[in-house]
Amino acid sequence: MKLVIVDDIATNRELLRETFEAEGHTTLEAADGVEALQILDREKVDAVLSDVLMPRMDGYRLCHEIRTTARLRDLPIVIYTSTYTSPSDEKLALSLGADKYLKKPAPFETILIALHEAIAMQHTALRPEAWQEVEVLKEYSDRLVTKLEKRNIELAEANERLTILDRAKTEFLDVISHEFRTPLCGLFTVGELILEGISSPEENSELQGVFERSRRRILSILDDALLLTRIDVKRDQFGSAPVSLSAALIRAIESTTEFAESHHVKLNPVPADLGLILGHEDMLVRAFHALLETAVKFSEEGEAVRTECDVVADSRRVIIEGHGRQIPSPAMAKFFDIFSIGEAITPGGDLGLGPPVAYRILSLFGASVGVANLDHLPGIRLIVSLKPSPALPYCSASSALAALKT
Repeated sequence: MKLVIVDDIATNRELLRETFEAEGHTTLEAADGVEALQILDREKVDAVLSDVLMPRMDGYRLCHEIRTTARLRDLPIVIYTSTYTSPSDEKLALSLGADKYLKKPAPFETILIALHEAIAMQHTALRPEAWQEVEVLKEYSDRLVTKLEKRNIELAEANERLTILDRAKTEFLDVISHEFRTPLCGLFTVGELILEGISSPEENSELQGVFERSRRRILSILDDALLLTRIDVKRDQFGSAPVSLSAALIRAIESTTEFAESHHVKLNPVPADLGLILGHEDMLVRAFHALLETAVKFSEEGEAVRTECDVVADSRRVIIEGHGRQIPSPAMAKFFDIFSIGEAITPGGDLGLGPPVAYRILSLFGASVGVANLDHLPGIRLIVSLKPSPALPYCSASSALAALKT
């Protein structure tokens, strides 16, 4: 079969071309109806597969032009589009001469069946004696349908197996976390008792600090590992709603203050009214907390972590800066990978799971985070881009909440 693929998006055309040619068919490409008619003027083809919305000449007009041109009027046409909104769209396409109307996305077998049926319809209309050919095509279509049904069953079975494995992984990590915490609690209690028995106040203070940092780090790693697993396995269970950006940042700063003070680093406050963003407040607080801790680790003693917010295009942007140490070039590309940076590249120690936890939480709500070294002095800049609340994109949090209540 030789056909013309008409679509203004090049990647769509290329994907269809590669799929058809892999099955032994010949394809020609056109970016709109005008190019398609130029190809049809010089090439003899078996069918046309066309999108609807295109510049210069759309799919509806292309159908009309083909059906009103004497030498093209019997050419099979299949419309393949994502613009379907009601049965009237299909009715319009068929009334203008399309033989079939498909909605994107559709399996390749479905597209191929529609093309063969369109060709068969035209051949039958032209040559009543072609019923034998139609039967052959119908048998071929039936085989394709059977193959498609078998593939769908295999995919459903594979998806069920993956769901079971994902559930087992989550349950396994839940058990491991619980089993770790039980003996750890005993170790922590014994450690505290030992520290209380040390007579030297200076020695006790130093050991107490080491003990407390180690305790927090162990528990933090367990919590972060479980959260990462739940995000990977149960992404669709994390709903989103309008959230006060100021409230989330203030809570994150409060939860990071003790960590910052232990490193002798200050956290600058944020404005009180930054509007609403899309997300889940507790999850966003955790993401900001992880990023603030990361900035603290890149800060020298006596420095301050600066947090700023602004509006860029259709997003809210949060900038967090730490001053004192930069990211080595080899580590920049893998900064948000899990356990990719285990070595201590900061004054505050290794990064642990903080950056990947923040990255994955933000991705749940269509947000993003990037990192760069500062240009004018040693330090890093973390840039978070967040979606504003779709209902009230740029109003203040107080006015937005008031509007939501009315």
